[in-house]
Amino acid sequence: MTGLPRVYLETTVISYLSARPSRNLRMVAHQEITIDWWTRRRMRFELYVSRLVIDEAAAGDVEAAARRLVTLNGIPRLELTESASILAANLVTEAAIPREAIEDALHVAVAAAHGMDYLLTWNCRHIANAAMRNRIGDVCAASGFEAPVICTPEELLED
Repeated sequence: MTGLPRVYLETTVISYLSARPSRNLRMVAHQEITIDWWTRRRMRFELYVSRLVIDEAAAGDVEAAARRLVTLNGIPRLELTESASILAANLVTEAAIPREAIEDALHVAVAAAHGMDYLLTWNCRHIANAAMRNRIGDVCAASGFEAPVICTPEELLED
């Protein structure tokens, strides 16, 4: 333990970090911000992923998956504990995260169950969503966990 803030990296961060340059302006911005965070800020945090991140990163195009997996090399992996599985189920049952997004609930639950300070993601539909953050925090608290600060790399870029 280094005493640095602990960050759970959700798969979208790894995807933007290792993706080929896009022509989509929003994706270009996310890629540039992610690369900036990775090169200038990541050393100020302890980084963690889960088996779910590894599995998601390994899926899809073989070349892209290989780039994602190389990026993940050496980052400690958090286990999916029974308490995290129960929390994920609670997040879905309490409608903090939609039923069809159970993987997103698992990311939040693993981060919360392991006491992460931050959950870094570009998933603004189900995770880094202003309308859902409070519900996620409430369900985590009711389940005996403190929710990590859910944010994008842009929000974690401080000068």
